[in-house]
Amino acid sequence: MSQDSEKQGLRIGICGHGTVGGGTFNLLRSKASEIKRRVGMDLEVVHVATRRPSAELKASGVHYSTDVFEVARNPEVDLVVELIGGFEPALELVLYAIENGKHVVTANKALIAVHGNTIFEAARKKGVVVAYESAVAGGIPIIKALREGLAANSIQWLAGIINGTSNFILTEMGERKRDFPEVLKEAQELGYAEADPTFDVEGIDAAHKLTILAANAFGIALEFDRVYTEGISHITTADISYAEELGYRIKHLGITRVTDAGVELRVHPTLISENTLIANVHGVMNAVVVKGDSAGSTLYYGAGAGAEATASSVVADIIDIARTWRESRTQATIPPLAFNKLRNDLRILDISEIESEYYLRIPARDKVGVMAKISQVLTNYGINIEAVIQKEPHGDDAERGIVPVVILTSRTSENTMDVAIGVIEGLDEVGGSIMRIRVEQFDGEDN
Repeated sequence: MSQDSEKQGLRIGICGHGTVGGGTFNLLRSKASEIKRRVGMDLEVVHVATRRPSAELKASGVHYSTDVFEVARNPEVDLVVELIGGFEPALELVLYAIENGKHVVTANKALIAVHGNTIFEAARKKGVVVAYESAVAGGIPIIKALREGLAANSIQWLAGIINGTSNFILTEMGERKRDFPEVLKEAQELGYAEADPTFDVEGIDAAHKLTILAANAFGIALEFDRVYTEGISHITTADISYAEELGYRIKHLGITRVTDAGVELRVHPTLISENTLIANVHGVMNAVVVKGDSAGSTLYYGAGAGAEATASSVVADIIDIARTWRESRTQATIPPLAFNKLRNDLRILDISEIESEYYLRIPARDKVGVMAKISQVLTNYGINIEAVIQKEPHGDDAERGIVPVVILTSRTSENTMDVAIGVIEGLDEVGGSIMRIRVEQFDGEDN
């Protein structure tokens, strides 16, 4: 490398100057000396695109504009940081930056999950890097762990609390016995949930992240459309209390696993043993457990969002690209989805094909023999009862003569359970819909 190129350093353009964009801008400037010691050259922000420039940005002397595409075509910019979010104009911006020979760093999990296959192919053709560590689990370096730290392993499964809003809500419901609507309102007031919380509480945000994790774990293409997604809005404080009585906690998990039949890709509320590490992740924190054939189970825990945590991952990606750029200015040796060649022999399983144990809360009528009839239906479908809780009716249930019966079942297929639930709900002795929550036993993840 010439002295001129070392003096020049890597020139960065940031698109978006909100929470994460501002955090990235500040981190690059406040840690400039330490970053230079790590990389061996300056990393300089030369252009910022934002609709609302802060006083700090105005005073910095860095060129700013309102047009994100101006950053992507600026010949003084070597790397574009996309932090505007959403699909448009983010997708057009990223592809435009790639076409102009710019490396790209993004925190946009929806963009990568849905359009990543297209983006990575464009980057491959132009010989540039697209990095996205900050798109999953904020400040937790889970993508690097899968791509690099666990590269010698065949990943068997991973499971994660990868949405802090849902985890906060379930934590509050469990610890303080507060109902979902009340806690959701507080989460919005605290800034943990958006005015429209659908992406968080209905599992869409977690499904985006799980799509990316599965691709890096197993070497498959990004398959967001195939993720089974279920939210937490139907979970009650009664379910959380019953689960605790049985030795479990309810967490909103993203789960992906390789089986002989294919790959499971699913996001849903899950009962997990209270003795597991991930069951004790509370509040807005994130955690991912990965099971490798050589390393066994490893846990990655930390802040899943926030300006500093996410900016930490954005800057880490910039540093990785800068190290490669400093030496050769060519594409990094680590492929974007951890594998040089993706697998096409693993199909994504439909939720009806997965097997699980189940928690069932059945609104039984207060009649003699109801438990016997329920047990007989389950037996007819080869489903064993592992535990039962029967509570005294109260409130509206008492007025309707309904007794909540809670059952933990043996492992069976989702399809079989669907049929069995349909038959039980058709019994005269059952007075409504059955609550069904999947139960998972994560081998090797006990405390």
